[in-house]
Amino acid sequence: MAVLGRAGAGSEAVAGAGARNGAGATPGWVRAYGRAVVGLDTGAAAVAGLLALEARFPGLDAQVVLPYLVLSAALPVLWVLFIAVAGGYGRRFIGVGTEEFRRVAAAGVVLIAAVTISAYATRTDVARGYVLVALPTMIVLSLALRYAWRKRLHRRRSLGECMRGVVVVGHRESARDLIRQFRGEPYHGMRVIGVCLPAHQWSTAGERVDGCPVLGDFAGAADAAALAGADTVAVLSCPEMDGAELRRLAWRLEKSGTDLTVAPALLDVAGPRTTIRAVAGLPLLHVEHPELAGLRRVVKGLVDRAAAGTALLLLAPLFLALALLIRGGDGGPALFRQTRVGKDGTEFELYKFRTMVVGAEALKTALRPADDHHCGVLFKMRADPRITPVGGWLRRYSLDELPQLVNVLRGEMSLVGPRPPLPDEVARYGRDVRRRLVVKPGMTGLWQVSGRSDLSWEESVRLDLRYVENWSLTLDVQILWKTWSAVIRGAGAY
Repeated sequence: MAVLGRAGAGSEAVAGAGARNGAGATPGWVRAYGRAVVGLDTGAAAVAGLLALEARFPGLDAQVVLPYLVLSAALPVLWVLFIAVAGGYGRRFIGVGTEEFRRVAAAGVVLIAAVTISAYATRTDVARGYVLVALPTMIVLSLALRYAWRKRLHRRRSLGECMRGVVVVGHRESARDLIRQFRGEPYHGMRVIGVCLPAHQWSTAGERVDGCPVLGDFAGAADAAALAGADTVAVLSCPEMDGAELRRLAWRLEKSGTDLTVAPALLDVAGPRTTIRAVAGLPLLHVEHPELAGLRRVVKGLVDRAAAGTALLLLAPLFLALALLIRGGDGGPALFRQTRVGKDGTEFELYKFRTMVVGAEALKTALRPADDHHCGVLFKMRADPRITPVGGWLRRYSLDELPQLVNVLRGEMSLVGPRPPLPDEVARYGRDVRRRLVVKPGMTGLWQVSGRSDLSWEESVRLDLRYVENWSLTLDVQILWKTWSAVIRGAGAY
């Protein structure tokens, strides 16, 4: 039996999803989102054109301004056209990643170049002031409006709206991991509505994987997607789904227009490190080595120290106020020093504002049975009795981490990197986990913007290793940007 019948457990809900959104049909929210983005780009271009007119030609008569009025009227059409050609309206970019913004910026650069070349080739005297105001303003407005619209989409997705239905094809353990990851990161817009297991792992109707119904085996994956009304079929790495079988699945899904995504066996490797190279007619996936040294690392170190030095000068009054607040609470010292392990296993003294009672480390052994992580490596408690009232507030908004700017300035830490571990934690590391130590630890990182202390030990390690393998200056900027949101919300901090 390849696919469960409609009478199978869970099939009514799945069939209902299919009735609401036929397999392969573009969901209504996707079309509405696309129309809204086109409208935002149009409005950005119109506003930019009017601002440029007002800035360059204030108070001039209509005869002088008329050509630029025409240009301003044409600018929204040109802008939408250039973005469309650059692929900025691709639905696969909706809601996630930086590719959408990169393509919009690329369209802006091409449009600026086209205007410049056209003016030179036709010997047209275009007011430089108009161009310098209109085009950059248009690009910035479009990017800002798209970002705001994306955040609105993320809020809706956190409520379970605007989601894509996914049927997962893979082994039970891999499917369970993907289901939990999608649930933990709803802004991706993926909701698993069914699972297809290899034949040897599934045999009974009504079976579920982490709450999601099993719809059948691999042979019936395309039919299961149609029954479930899925937008996407996600194939996880498994030996049963070889090249020939995957090709047949793609042919079957092509008829309904259902998207097909494939997870490679090499996980947590970012796109910039992978390229497709055709060798002897075979598309081979080439993986670049992670950049653990070189010029970009030097630049990262210089940026870290410059930013840390500047921040220390600007935040000096805040440091003084927090120090007085901590000392006024219980009379203990304001700073807490602790030995941590840095790059290549080198130990250093980490600085933090004290958030616990004096002598808190001596109480850890007695409290270890209440450890929320239960992993034997990382110790965390939601209601740690050692935390002072002032300390709880400092932790909620990560203000206790600010003295680590001194560590960054000294070159012991980075602004972005893996979490700085304790020596006794490192002593328990396995071989793979020690990979975290090939780069400097950071004040923030993927763990900070993905749940902070709410993360399990395994998830924290996975995120740190992902950062080590896929580090880039762009990723650092993204993490620093997201850190503000995570800190302001105060979620997962304890």
